[in-house]
Parts: sequence; C-alpha cells; structure tokens
Amino acid sequence: MNIANKLTLFRVILIPFFLLSLYLIEAPYGNIIGVVIFIVASLTDFLDGYLARSRNLVTNFGKFMDPLADKLLVSSALIYLVEAKELAAWIVIIIISREFIISGFRVVAANEGIVMAASWWGKIKTATTMVMIVVVISNFDFENIIVIEQILIYASLFFTVVSALDYISKNIGIFHE
Repeated sequence: MNIANKLTLFRVILIPFFLLSLYLIEAPYGNIIGVVIFIVASLTDFLDGYLARSRNLVTNFGKFMDPLADKLLVSSALIYLVEAKELAAWIVIIIISREFIISGFRVVAANEGIVMAASWWGKIKTATTMVMIVVVISNFDFENIIVIEQILIYASLFFTVVSALDYISKNIGIFHE
C-alpha cells in the first residue's frame, strides 16, 4: 500500500476520533480538538491527491477510497452540525444529495470507460465546505464571526449547486444510448 492510500485510510480512521471529541468532550475543548482533527483529516485529502498524482501512485483503491473518505468525513461533520443545531437540515440534505448524484454519475461514467475528473467548481465546493465546517464547529460567539459563518454556509451551498450543475451539464451524455 502506497503513502497516498495510507493517508486516505488515515483520514477514515480519524472520523470516529473527530466525532468522539465533539460528543464526549465538553465544549469548548471538544470543539477545539474536533476542529484540529478535522483540519488534519482535510489536509490529508489534499496531500494524498497531490502525492498520488505527482509520484504516479494512482491506484484503483485510491480512486475508490479517496472520494468515499471525503464524503464520510464531510457528511459526518454536517450531520453532527444538524444535530448540534448549528446548521439547517435542508442545507445538509442539498450538500449530501449532490454527493450522491455525482457519485452516481461517476459510476455510470466508469461503466462506460469514462473518467469524470474533479472540476474546479468541485474543488472550490470542497474547500469552501471544509472551511465552513471548521468555522461552524469552532463555535465562536463573536458577531463578526457569525456573519462570516453565514457567508460560508451559503457560499458552500452555492458552490455545491453550481458544481452539481457543472458536472451534470458536462456529463449528461453518459446517459444517452
């Protein structure tokens, strides 16, 4: 197993520790620990992709596990934020639905021998969503931060929808026979 795949697995292993810190350790310490774990896990997402491409370490395992690890990490955080009443459920439903839709497109495309590469819209969506999660979990109670939280939440939602429309418009042809 190469280093990129090990980083992907490490990201998956961090998810329970991330959630346990939020649920079992009293705020603000649990939030701080959770944010640190989430940031480390998020950074492994960028690092494993960089290493896989730059060192020619791309594997079928990585192609499968990397996006799955990302979805597990982000979905876990978003669902926690709904339960903590820090994020509206409808926002999380849209974000997670986009992930299912794009994953479905990727499965169909793969069956046709087509690789759907991540678009810049998708990368912006991922980065915005991860930053939003960090800021919201940090749970700062300053007026300016609350405004920034709201901007990040709606920016994440915007990029989620735009990236979904971008993927769909560029790849709708995979459903034509």
